[in-house]
Amino acid sequence: MDRPSSSASPESAPSAAASPGSLPVDVPDLPAVIAVIGLGTMGTGIAEVMARAGHEVVGIDLDPAAAGRAVAALERSTGRAVQRGRISEAERADALARFRTFPDLQAAAAADLVIEVVDERYETKREVFTALDRIAKPEAILATGTNALSVTRLAAETSRPDRVLGLHFFAPAPVMKLVEVVSTVLTSPPTTAAVTALVRSLGKEPVPVGDRPGFIADGLLFGYLNQAAAMYEARYATREDIDAAMRLGCGLPMGPLALLDLIGVDTATTVLDAMYEASHDRLHAPAPVLRQLTAAGLLGRKSGRGFYRYEAPGSGVVVPDTAEADTADSPTAATPAGGRSVRTVGVAGSGTMATGIAEVFAKGGFDVLIAARTLEKAEQAAARLAKSLDRSVAKGRLTQEQRDQAVARVTPTGSYDALADADLVVEAVAEDLFVKQQLFQTLDKVCRPGAVLATTTSSLPVVAIARSTGRPQDVVGMHFFNPAPAMKLVEVVHTVLTADDVRATAHQVCGALRKHPVDCADRAGFIVNALLFPYLNNAVKMLQDHYADVDAIDAAMKLGGGYPMGPFELLDVVGLDVSLAIEQVLHEEFRDPGLAPAPLLEHLVSAGCLGRKTGRGFREYARPAAR
Repeated sequence: MDRPSSSASPESAPSAAASPGSLPVDVPDLPAVIAVIGLGTMGTGIAEVMARAGHEVVGIDLDPAAAGRAVAALERSTGRAVQRGRISEAERADALARFRTFPDLQAAAAADLVIEVVDERYETKREVFTALDRIAKPEAILATGTNALSVTRLAAETSRPDRVLGLHFFAPAPVMKLVEVVSTVLTSPPTTAAVTALVRSLGKEPVPVGDRPGFIADGLLFGYLNQAAAMYEARYATREDIDAAMRLGCGLPMGPLALLDLIGVDTATTVLDAMYEASHDRLHAPAPVLRQLTAAGLLGRKSGRGFYRYEAPGSGVVVPDTAEADTADSPTAATPAGGRSVRTVGVAGSGTMATGIAEVFAKGGFDVLIAARTLEKAEQAAARLAKSLDRSVAKGRLTQEQRDQAVARVTPTGSYDALADADLVVEAVAEDLFVKQQLFQTLDKVCRPGAVLATTTSSLPVVAIARSTGRPQDVVGMHFFNPAPAMKLVEVVHTVLTADDVRATAHQVCGALRKHPVDCADRAGFIVNALLFPYLNNAVKMLQDHYADVDAIDAAMKLGGGYPMGPFELLDVVGLDVSLAIEQVLHEEFRDPGLAPAPLLEHLVSAGCLGRKTGRGFREYARPAAR
């Protein structure tokens, strides 16, 4: 089939009488003809979604090359769909025939719905909207794809503010299920209803939101991305470690810095500027490194370099930095080599985390001592460890022989004195500074000189624990994630007193356990919690401001951000009391007003609504069985 020409005349644009084709007949008043203004990556994706759903699509872009790329992209994607058996050749031909491109806004005259996705600059969008207001038929709906600018302000520039709204797709539009439908105080209910019905007919999930910068998903996402950029700029951790920590520790599809490169550093800066103008929250003030990269033209994948260097502009293939750039960009010293020998490991504690860590070491070939306050508790932990290994055998993850060998390596003990000859002792007791300091004082007395002492704290200062001993140089943080046997990430936390060979030992042990260590210094939250919990806190603030409800926020982050769990699902699983404690630690250390715990979270904790463990948090659950 011949590729449509971008020089086609506006008179050849489809008429308003065109049919939406394969759309369900019971969905009323769906737009038949849809114009997409701006055929960049997002505009092309939206056009593909509409054309494959049966709509006549008018693609408009002043750049003939952009129009050509859009048609070529549709040809490629529909070709792949045919190869995979998702559509027939006839359906592909129909979809391609329904998409025509034009270089002039006049081609939108017959459209029932016009979606603008031009550059994220207010003046550019205002010019497009005022022109469309003159060109489009009076009953046509005008939608903006902005994710940061004021939809209300754009609507007020037209003579039809009741028929203007935001329609925020997520990239890549053909894949991502979420669409935020942004109604202003001027948008009429029938307009919102018509566009919401259209989104559902596309197989997407419409989430209704009000008009504020970032809406739900980007409003939560960009604050998190900004903090990650600031963490990198502060040389707290390498870009690779920051990205790996959030992928492996939170199950995210991409790390924050890689995601900034995908979105575009300039786009992120624009969104954050708009968010800061509305909120005056310092967490939304763009990190200076974002402005510096933007000014230098290092915009991410689209320019070939941003936080990472890419094979070519537009490529997603990361290539090594040059030696000069690598030296300039490296935020931390390389992990020192030459760790201490570790054969026997002591695990102090008998709870869920201690048992999981003991299992990891036993499977890794280390002799393990589980030391608890009583022999009974230690034996119970060893029994739970054996049952966990039994489940692994039943699922085919371990052989019976491997299970038996791991169990044989574990020795329970009711006395910390048994740790005297351990090479490494990992503490996994209650997350209380006094309790941990008392334990480390005991370990200091019983453990041999040169033994490495590790704490699994997730929020307490490692140096305060280290100083409770007479050997602070031998103390390091090893923050395992729950469940320890399944989670690959370990945050290796060095203090200003930690010896290089102790830090190296922690990294080498993680390698032997087939865990992924990320290196960071000793400050509240380390990497994961310092980025995760402000995001969770902001979600609570969004709820308490009545901007969106629990279900809408959770859906937005799962469908739009690729999160495995929504923020309120995660808060209820973690425990609201635990979450509040971590947020209090972060606020106390950094003293940023934006990190102050949301009052709603404090109120729920005060009321005893702690999440799943109490039967009620942000949602209600079946009551836990009485003990």
